[in-house]
Amino acid sequence: MLQKLTFLVTILAFFAIGCSENTEKTTDNAAAKSDNMAQFTKDEKFKEAHDEPKKIDFQGIGKMMTFPTEGGADGSAYMIKNEQPTTKYLFVIHEWYGLNDHIKREAERLFKELGDVHVMALDIYDGNVADNREDAAKYMGMVKDDRAKAIINGAIVQAGEGATFGTIGWCFGGGWSLKSSILAGEQGKACVIYYGLPVKTAAELAPLKAPVLGIFAKNEQWINPDVVKAFEALAAATKKDLTVHSFDADHAFANPSSEKYVEEAATEANALALKFLQKNL
Repeated sequence: MLQKLTFLVTILAFFAIGCSENTEKTTDNAAAKSDNMAQFTKDEKFKEAHDEPKKIDFQGIGKMMTFPTEGGADGSAYMIKNEQPTTKYLFVIHEWYGLNDHIKREAERLFKELGDVHVMALDIYDGNVADNREDAAKYMGMVKDDRAKAIINGAIVQAGEGATFGTIGWCFGGGWSLKSSILAGEQGKACVIYYGLPVKTAAELAPLKAPVLGIFAKNEQWINPDVVKAFEALAAATKKDLTVHSFDADHAFANPSSEKYVEEAATEANALALKFLQKNL
């Protein structure tokens, strides 16, 4: 009897270890396939791919504002309000350093170029702004999907009934540009992704109504050509309107505060984005 009991305990222990290993493998695989860029926060090469932002003397025309969010603290955004009446809004979403002066400057550039929109540069980091790689990785890793979505939904409500939305973002913000347009549903009219991580499933992409312009870098390791091809296949399978332009450059090539900035490619990409927003928003 004792021998049988010992044998049974051994079998159960072996089974438990096997289940644990399979669970860990499943978890690892899920992380590798995640559309959350927090998976890159411990990747030293990813950190090094982001040059620390240069200090700039920025005196903006916009103002920080707050708005209610469901189930949490107020959200905030850098708001540039058009003096002329309009129901068009552009959500600008920061890259991994947060809502710094570089992003505010980009928001103002887009505001001036588009002319007939209100611009809200959303603060997905809830006030945290990094000036170094380690803090940027920490803040990006702290982002929870539910909170980020609450901020975006709060901004949509703040804009009011009848508002229509374009979205644009870079890196971390590129992925959240897509998620913002998904959350906007029928109100979403244009989505621009600069080298951001797309969603991975048909269920996530299904609510999207806006056409998407994807701007990617052929030479980067993370949102690489394979990721882009998979996104194109997913968009085709779900019958979404996706246009992709891939440039012979590296991650962050359109960021003027980065050493990886490629002026010619950035100028072309920005012109494509502007034309796309003008057409659809």
